[in-house]
Amino acid sequence: MFDRIRVHPELALSEGNSIAFAVRKTSPELNAALDEFLAKRRTGTLHGNMLINRYYRNLRFVTNATAEAERARFSELTELFRDNADEYGLDWLMIMAQGFQESRLDHSVISPAGAVGVMQLLPTTAADMGVDDVTVLEDNVLAGVRYVRYLMDNFFDEPALEPSERLLFALAAYNAGPGRVRQMRQAAAERGLDRNLWFNNVERIAAERIGRETVQYVANIYKYYVAYRLIVEQNLASEAAPE
Repeated sequence: MFDRIRVHPELALSEGNSIAFAVRKTSPELNAALDEFLAKRRTGTLHGNMLINRYYRNLRFVTNATAEAERARFSELTELFRDNADEYGLDWLMIMAQGFQESRLDHSVISPAGAVGVMQLLPTTAADMGVDDVTVLEDNVLAGVRYVRYLMDNFFDEPALEPSERLLFALAAYNAGPGRVRQMRQAAAERGLDRNLWFNNVERIAAERIGRETVQYVANIYKYYVAYRLIVEQNLASEAAPE
């Protein structure tokens, strides 16, 4: 995936030194704000640990979502995801990334709880979305797309929410349930966080109240989404390159 990256282990920006902010002596308010910011985000704090886990400890999207077998599966299912997501006004790459998070795009997966297929849906949930047989791949993806759209329209349809945030909250609700996510948004507002932003705001409440699962679920989907965008851009560049 990153075949043009060259690693130079002999080159270091800094060794054995501390990294710090430099603040003018005449800016005590800025210095105090930085102290408060860092105190809440250093290693060992909830927010600090979340950032470390997201950006440094969980790099599976580099090796999994873009490995040869996974790229082949991505190519096989691209049209199916694009057609369904486009019909319901969703970002097909994000929904496909969700499918990878749910099942690695493997339609044979059945969870111990009875969730089926690529989108890991319970038959009862699919039936509520007007889909009778989630064992059929095409219907499974359709039901998953409809359910995400349903969550967006019925639980996160607010003018203050950006479309991208509506989708992130819907993904969180897909995993944790819409009622829980609503409660966590309210708790975020009460804590002085932005109830309309998932990353670094409502996800912090999620980590406290229900643990890492939903936080990691949404974060992984976003990583896979970035990986898939790179694949698409790489393919477009290859097609445009002169022979």
